[in-house]
Formats: sequence, C-alpha cells, structure tokens
Amino acid sequence: MTQTPIRNPRALLVACAGLAGSAALLWGASATVWFRIAGPPGRSATESTGAQVAPSLTGVALLALAAIAAVVATGGLLRRAVGALLALVGIVVGVVVVQSVVVPPAGQITRTAAPLLAVAGVVVLLVVGVFILLREPTFPRFGARYAAPGARRVETDPDRAAWQALDAGVDPTADVPGSRGDDPGDGGRTRPG
Repeated sequence: MTQTPIRNPRALLVACAGLAGSAALLWGASATVWFRIAGPPGRSATESTGAQVAPSLTGVALLALAAIAAVVATGGLLRRAVGALLALVGIVVGVVVVQSVVVPPAGQITRTAAPLLAVAGVVVLLVVGVFILLREPTFPRFGARYAAPGARRVETDPDRAAWQALDAGVDPTADVPGSRGDDPGDGGRTRPG
C-alpha cells in the first residue's frame, strides 16, 4: 500500500522563487561586461558582454521564467520532465560559461566579476531542476480539483439548495410528506375538508 505524499505549497513556492532568481541572475550576466580587450594605442578598449560571449544566457533566462508557469500548471510525469530539462540545460550552459571564462578572447584582457552572475544563475537552475525532480510528489496540483468532477463530493447548505431549486423552478417541498396537507400515515390520501 503506497502512502499519498503530503502536499506542501511551500515547496512549489521555493521552486518558483529559485527559477525567478536564476532568470534574474542569468539576465544580469548577459547584460553586463565580462571582458575589456585593450585596443591598439590611441583606441579605446572594446567590451564583451555576457550576451556576446555566451549568447545562450538570454534564452536560458527566458526558459527559466517560462518554467515557472510550466511547474505551476503541470503535475506528475510532465512536471518531472520539466525538472529534468532544467537540470540538463543548467549543466550544458554551465559548461558553456566555464569554457567562455577559461578560454577568453585573444588579446590583453581585463576580466570582470560578471561571469560569477552566470555561474550563480546556472547553479541555481541546476539545483531547482533536481529539486523539482525529487520533490515533485509533494507539490500541490492546482488542476486536480477539475480533473474528475464526479469524484469530489461537494457539501451543500440545505437552505442554499432550497433557494437554488426554487430558482430552477422546482418546488423543494413537493416530495416532503405532509407538505401538501396530506397525512403521511394515511397512504397519501387527503382529508375531506
């Protein structure tokens, strides 16, 4: 007998916050200067931004934002597939970022700390992807209440049900014995009057 995992909305909130943080870090890394390459005498240095060095950063930042909606809207195997995709993208982009930092452009360069934003964003993306894979059964399923309408019993207020029946044109007292002046003990015959 398998136990149903306890749903924890905080776990889903942590995953969404991690994805938003990863997107912000990756977007910031793509917009900032990574390298300044010294030019010939009399010319200014050229700058290389993260988007120029690793063009995939902007796309991965947008992917992290889209993954928030995917994680909230899906469940089960599909949500785990999103987590696996995020972890895989985190690994691939991490390799690209490390290669870009280790093998900088040719020439006299000055490095900035901006690649650290990309590394942090990739690490957060990887951790969130693994977190989704491992903790998915504890995430709430927002669409579950609509999946099987007959399976969920809704408690209704008897007074409200009577008013709704009247609105629908049904007399809620029609089936109640004694409501039309008949005696429930006489088999439904009405008394002479």
